[in-house]
Amino acid sequence: MAFFGGQPKTAPAMEPQATSERDGADIPELPEPRSNTVIAKDLIVTGKLSGEGVVQIEGTVEGEVNLKGYVIVTSTGRVKGPVEADVIRIAGQVEGNLISHDHVQLERTGTINGDVTTVSFVIENGGRLNGRTTMVPEQASTPHVEGLAPSKTEDKDKESED
Repeated sequence: MAFFGGQPKTAPAMEPQATSERDGADIPELPEPRSNTVIAKDLIVTGKLSGEGVVQIEGTVEGEVNLKGYVIVTSTGRVKGPVEADVIRIAGQVEGNLISHDHVQLERTGTINGDVTTVSFVIENGGRLNGRTTMVPEQASTPHVEGLAPSKTEDKDKESED
């Protein structure tokens, strides 16, 4: 008997799949998987943290953080050392210089004690920066290859030339 007076569910009949010669055009291509790492609230990690993916720091990292991807320092997180990544989001504390290849977001509960070098920087009301900021021009993420569509930055450059 099913809950709430409904009909009991039965497994749908499985029909055998015929293997056919298909080129896979109707199957969407999956994005490349990214690794996600969480450094838990009560953990202390000492040393160099490097790689590719997303790292969420809820505990403490004492040392250099160098990632191709995202670094998220939550409100309980603390980093003592330089941080370099594509995107950096700070809601906790960072004692060290930051280099971001895309953008930095300093949330209202966040504190940065160090210099920031980035393309774009957002500081929410209440966020604290004790250091200098250097804004650098946006770099094209991929080189131009003949026959491929131009990147967004190249489109903007061509529009400004016209």
